[in-house]
Amino acid sequence: MNTKTIVLAVVMLALSACATTPKQQEIIQTQPRAEVPAPVIVEPEPEAPIEPAPVEEAAPVIPQGPQPGTADHFKYMSGEDRVYFGYNEYSLTPQTREILKSQASWLQQYNNAIIVIGGNADERGTREYNLALGARRADAVKAFLVSQGVAPGRITTVSYGKERPIDGRSNEAAWALNRNAHSVVLVGGSS
Repeated sequence: MNTKTIVLAVVMLALSACATTPKQQEIIQTQPRAEVPAPVIVEPEPEAPIEPAPVEEAAPVIPQGPQPGTADHFKYMSGEDRVYFGYNEYSLTPQTREILKSQASWLQQYNNAIIVIGGNADERGTREYNLALGARRADAVKAFLVSQGVAPGRITTVSYGKERPIDGRSNEAAWALNRNAHSVVLVGGSS
C-alpha cells in the first residue's frame, strides 16, 4: 500500500464518521425540542424580628456568713468582738468607738440578745490592780453601748484581770493583745 492510499482511506473513514443517515436525520428533526424550564427564584422569607429574651427575675441574694442573730453573726457584723486598750488605759480610741458602734447597731437589731463584757489586763501588775483595771475597761465599753441606745439591763460586765490571757507569752505583742474588753453574746438575738 502506498501512502496515497492510506491517506485516502483515513480521509474517507473520517468523512463517513461524520455523515448521518437519512433515518437519523428524521429522528433528530421530528423530535420536539425540549423546553428548558425557567429557573425558579425562591425569595427568602423575611426574618422575624429578634425579640429580646424574657428577663428572669434575679434569684434572691442569700447573705453570706453566719446564721443571723447568733454570736458568730454578732462578731461577723461588728467586725470584731474585742476592743483593745493601751497600757494602763481604759479610755476608748476612735477605732474602738467604731467597732462598738457596729456592736450597738447589731444589738439594736436583735433586741432580745444580752451580752457579757469581760474586761482583761496583761500580766504586769498585781492581781487586785488588774481586776480593777479590767472592770474599768468593761464599764467603759458598757457606758458607750448604752450611749448608743442599748438598754443597760441587757449588758453585764465582769473583770477577769490577768486571769484569761489570749496570748500567754511575756512580751509587748502578747501584752497588747491581752489588754482588751471582750463582748460575748449569751442569749441569741432572733428578732
